[in-house]
Amino acid sequence: MIPYGTTTKVGENKINIYSEGNGSLTIVFMAGSGIGCPALEYKPIYRRMSDEYRIAVVEKAGYGLSGPAKTARTVENLVEESRTALRNLGILPPYILAPHSYSGFEAIWWANTYPEEIKAVLSLDMGFPNMMKAQAKEIPADKKKAMVNRTRKLMQKVAKRGFFAKILQKQTVNASGLLDGGELTDDEKNTYTEVYYKNAASEAVFEESVLAEENAVKADSTGPLSCPSCLIVSNMKTPVKAITWQQAAKEYAESCKNAELHILSEGHMMYARIPDKVVSIFREFLKKNNL
Repeated sequence: MIPYGTTTKVGENKINIYSEGNGSLTIVFMAGSGIGCPALEYKPIYRRMSDEYRIAVVEKAGYGLSGPAKTARTVENLVEESRTALRNLGILPPYILAPHSYSGFEAIWWANTYPEEIKAVLSLDMGFPNMMKAQAKEIPADKKKAMVNRTRKLMQKVAKRGFFAKILQKQTVNASGLLDGGELTDDEKNTYTEVYYKNAASEAVFEESVLAEENAVKADSTGPLSCPSCLIVSNMKTPVKAITWQQAAKEYAESCKNAELHILSEGHMMYARIPDKVVSIFREFLKKNNL
């Protein structure tokens, strides 16, 4: 396994951050739920942008090479730990946030709570509060906890790298397809695999899932995103019947002051499959906003 990044102590937690590039603005990549090795997961995007921007990939507690989470996985803690870790390593604002999936709640909280720090948001199919509100209405808390517990038991089996790990490869370690493509070197693929299985049964991920609705409500309480936002949205299917993933994105974008919406007929991890398209959209957006 190839070590990467720099680890810093934030309270009781150890947070690892990978950084490269030299721009005056830093793009902060924020991991979606259960992304075992964030520093390599988002490489297809950041390696195409680090010529003009400094990039930083924050590996939350329980993710990547960070230590286990020793604080509650509330949106406040998640954001404050990321902010402190970046500052500890001399990676100072202003930032452009690049959240994927669950970390959309963190990005909204961060951008609206500390507007002086955030110049823009580049969404890699981030989650929106209105989608989570709809899900909470259809899936009661006790049912949600039962679902999380079933997932926990399954992932504990996957982490042992036996029979379940083999048959569920495409749904787990290779969900993004990065292990089949050419975006990572062979050494990086080995590192990606080792780090993924290290975190496969991370309690931080399960706690985040249980707190998803609560964190979404807190993010929503700060209002819609007020900074320039480029929202790339996939065709992901969800168990929610009242609203689709794309409908939720459209409604949210309409509520924002300066949001640009891009609906793509690609899956939730499109950054690994069509990185050139994603980066092209981001670069054009940043240019239009003089960033």
